[in-house]
Amino acid sequence: MIRYLFLNAFVGIHTFIFCLLAFLLCLFDRTGRLVHSYCAVPWARVILWISGVKVRLWGQENVNQGMPYVFMSNHQSYFDILALLASMPAGFKFIVKQELMRIPFFGFAMKGAGYIGIERKDHRKAIKSMDRAAEKIKSGVSVLIFPEGTRGTDGRLQEFKRGGFMLALKSGCDIVPVTINNSYRIVPRGSLSVNRGIIDLFIDRPIPVGSYTRKNVGEIMVQVREKMLSHMESNISSGKETE
Repeated sequence: MIRYLFLNAFVGIHTFIFCLLAFLLCLFDRTGRLVHSYCAVPWARVILWISGVKVRLWGQENVNQGMPYVFMSNHQSYFDILALLASMPAGFKFIVKQELMRIPFFGFAMKGAGYIGIERKDHRKAIKSMDRAAEKIKSGVSVLIFPEGTRGTDGRLQEFKRGGFMLALKSGCDIVPVTINNSYRIVPRGSLSVNRGIIDLFIDRPIPVGSYTRKNVGEIMVQVREKMLSHMESNISSGKETE
């Protein structure tokens, strides 16, 4: 309990400081690249370090940093966000639920980084948000989305929502499956503990979407799901560790 209280106090202060830094960087950065690189990434790495969590990364050679992608990741706990920020070899913009954008200071920092909020309860606003995301991708910006829509409770892969896949079709951009293993063990849902441990993160090869349409989008959803399941079920024995 003492460790939990200490970590929460540290994360709160740490986050507030980096939100202030994000505010300052926004004065010089309209693209969000500086906020992402000099606020979001170090913010995540420090929290992982103080929590005793390390990330092992595979497949970084599968992405070209000069190309825009639609990264799709499974979602096991809120530590997924930290692991992705700390380890992904290419810059990206998170697509998140709009409620997170309303959090004081934190929401401003995410907007400053160029992350995109989706109003899931309002269909029209959700479509407009996806249109904005598609335009960003077409301009050369990668995005990352959780196709399950919300965190799981036991590490198992949930059903996918179609929105992220329709976004990929609209932008014409390749989908890169990203599989996270073991983060649900770090922060069990409903628990007050933050456990030390290792998160495994695997970046798969891009999946072209050029041959898919709205009518057969289910096929690419199956492809992405199978890629993730193959890594979740395999026993990975070596990799690149990010501290």
